[in-house]
Amino acid sequence: MGRGQLVPRLIAQVGNRDFAMNLLKQRGHMDAAGNLTPSGQLRNNMTAEERALDRDNDGRPRKYNPSTNSTTLL
Repeated sequence: MGRGQLVPRLIAQVGNRDFAMNLLKQRGHMDAAGNLTPSGQLRNNMTAEERALDRDNDGRPRKYNPSTNSTTLL
């Protein structure tokens, strides 16, 4: 899944729509009405790879692994 797929991808990953929506709300990416917040819109405009790299951004070069949706140090 590419850009604009934040919610469907998270639902697919956790296997439950309500759980996914609650996670997004806890992270500040979705408001109580179910709309993406500005930070949620930014993440929604990222690909899964860009989100993983952003999540693990500690200044060191990393490589994305699409099978695990995670990064490793180069």
